[in-house]
Amino acid sequence: MDPANAQCRFTGLKKVRSNWLPNRRPASSELGAGGPVGHRGRVRMMIALAGIELLIGILLLVKAATLFPVERSLTDPAPDVGDDVARHPARSIVNSARKIAEDLIAPPQIEGSEMERVEPRLPLGDLGLASRPKSWMPRDWRETLLYDPVATSSAGFDSMGRKLFISGTQGVQTDRVCLFHESAWPCGQRAYAAFNNWMRGRALNCFVPPVVDRFPVAVTCRLGKQDVGAWLVSNGWALALPSGIYGKAEATARAAEMGIFGPP
Repeated sequence: MDPANAQCRFTGLKKVRSNWLPNRRPASSELGAGGPVGHRGRVRMMIALAGIELLIGILLLVKAATLFPVERSLTDPAPDVGDDVARHPARSIVNSARKIAEDLIAPPQIEGSEMERVEPRLPLGDLGLASRPKSWMPRDWRETLLYDPVATSSAGFDSMGRKLFISGTQGVQTDRVCLFHESAWPCGQRAYAAFNNWMRGRALNCFVPPVVDRFPVAVTCRLGKQDVGAWLVSNGWALALPSGIYGKAEATARAAEMGIFGPP
C-alpha cells in the first residue's frame, strides 16, 4: 500500500471519529463569534449602554430643574429669634379673619390692642352678699347627748326625764289607717314602730334647754351626721309642717311612695 494513501485514510477516519464522539470539548479554533467569548462581550456592551442612558437621564433632570424652577414650600423653617422674643411672642390679630364674600358680608372690626383687667362688678342683688342665717335656738340651749330614747309617737320620744318631739315635723297618729290601691293598713302603728326601732340602743344629740321641763319641747336632733327630722319625713314616717324646712323631703317621700304613702 502506498504510504501517502494510508496517511490520507487515517486522517479522514480521525475526523469522522471526532464528529460523533460525545462530550467533546471544542478546540480553540472552533470558537467563533457565538461562543462564550462573544456572549461576554455582548453583556459588557449592554451594561455600558445602560450606564450611558442613566447618565443622560440624570443630566436631563438637572437641566429641567434649571429651566422650570419649583416654588418654595410654605413650611419653611422659622428664622432664629432671641430668647426674649421666644418667651413673649407677639400676637397680631389685626385682619386675621379670613375674608369671605366681601361684597355681601362686612368683616368685623378687630383691634389689636392688649386686654386690660378691670375690677369685678358688684353683685346684681343682695343675695350674693347675704350672711349666714342666725340660729333660732336660745343661747342657753346646749347640744346634749340623750341616751336610751323611747318613742312616744312617730315624731316624739322620752329620754333622761325629758319629753321631746322633733321640730318641724308632725307625727302620725298611732290609730291612723292608710289606703294604698284600695288596701287598708295600720300606717300609724307602723310609723311609731319604725321610729322606735331606729332609735333603739342609740344616743341622740339634741339642742335642749338647761332645765328639764315637764311639757314636751320641740328640739332639733341628729343621730351621728343624720338629721332625725329629715330621716323621718324623707322615709314617710312623719309629716312636714307647712312652716318647716322638710317640705321637699315630704314631696320626695310621696313621689317615691315611702312610708305611709306606700304599700303596707
